[in-house]
Amino acid sequence: KLWFLRWVREAVVSTQSTGMGPKRIRPVRTMGGNRKFRALRLDTGNFAWASEGATRKARIMDGVYNASNNELVRTKTLVKNCIIQIDATPFRQWYEAHYGVTAGRKKRNEEKTEEEVKKSNHVQRKVDGRKAESKIGQLLDDQFNTGRLYACVASRPGQSGRCDGYILEGRELEFYLKKIRMKKSK
Repeated sequence: KLWFLRWVREAVVSTQSTGMGPKRIRPVRTMGGNRKFRALRLDTGNFAWASEGATRKARIMDGVYNASNNELVRTKTLVKNCIIQIDATPFRQWYEAHYGVTAGRKKRNEEKTEEEVKKSNHVQRKVDGRKAESKIGQLLDDQFNTGRLYACVASRPGQSGRCDGYILEGRELEFYLKKIRMKKSK
């Protein structure tokens, strides 16, 4: 009889998906008195730029692609491994501060809007030394022009209450751009 009552109680738990919007997180009691945090809505997350070794908090703009179900894209549901667009501003600011080069701006506009910030000699030598290594891919540079970056969600928002992930680049970015173009052409 006791096992039957446990099944009845567990059957009542409804499925709730994580949407986009102002942050709304509910704690849920689980087995053993532990807690998990169910994110009902999220608008920001921590995203890593793996090739540069930088992580920044960025705003989630839009859900773009989901391999499991197109309905999750239409409803803008955040699940693990969905492809989303995030705001590029925090990463652009970091790139400009770290390398002294603007990311994603056209070359002709870069010379006109250049404003010199007074830096110490030591800092200037450090930044000049990094400039030689300041190469990012063409596809990623195009995304900086638009102000939005494609990212993959690596956490499970419905279980952890967070939406963390990484920026797509290289072969993985090419793959998902091709998938998104194919979906739009249908």
